[in-house]
Amino acid sequence: MSQRPATARFAAGKAEMLAPGMTVGLYGGSFDPPHAGHRHVALTARKRLGLDAVWWLVAPHNPLKADAPARLQARADAVSALIPEPGHVVSTIEDRLGTRYTIDIIRHLTKRHPQVRFVWIMGADGLGSFHRWSDWREIAARVPICVIARGGTPLKWRLGRAARHLAGARVQPVAARALVKQGAPGWTYITAPLHAEASSLLRRGR
Repeated sequence: MSQRPATARFAAGKAEMLAPGMTVGLYGGSFDPPHAGHRHVALTARKRLGLDAVWWLVAPHNPLKADAPARLQARADAVSALIPEPGHVVSTIEDRLGTRYTIDIIRHLTKRHPQVRFVWIMGADGLGSFHRWSDWREIAARVPICVIARGGTPLKWRLGRAARHLAGARVQPVAARALVKQGAPGWTYITAPLHAEASSLLRRGR
């Protein structure tokens, strides 16, 4: 009898159960490796938005990066160790579904769970490259977006192509909780104590 893949350890279970009325943040990335900056983004978003849960969507790969990431199971284990707090769910659903792009998992979840309020979470650096994502305009049209500043040059990212395109839908941080209820299109940019730690530096010292 053939063995199931290692990612079966993170197969759908009670942690991934969704109920009508829930507010859930979707935080996607390769997390190669996950670090304090990622943790800062997730904790800040959950607190400021009043989310029931944050799903860490550990992607099999990143279409915008040429180098192959570390083994998926190892990255999922590392995220679990980084964020043991309740309300944070480590998920490899993208690998299980065979999806390639962020828009694919968003289409799947919003169609399957129409009564759950989803919000996409990203660091400020993600906003800077958002216009390079596949179907990024549709992502913004389907789910509200919460951007957390965590180092680098946030002013530059805040004035990028995607930010300019979505300027009319921007919600001030003081109304961040209302963002989830109002739905898409809408986004907010929250500045919290910053973490400058970068995955590239950690990989360099691996």
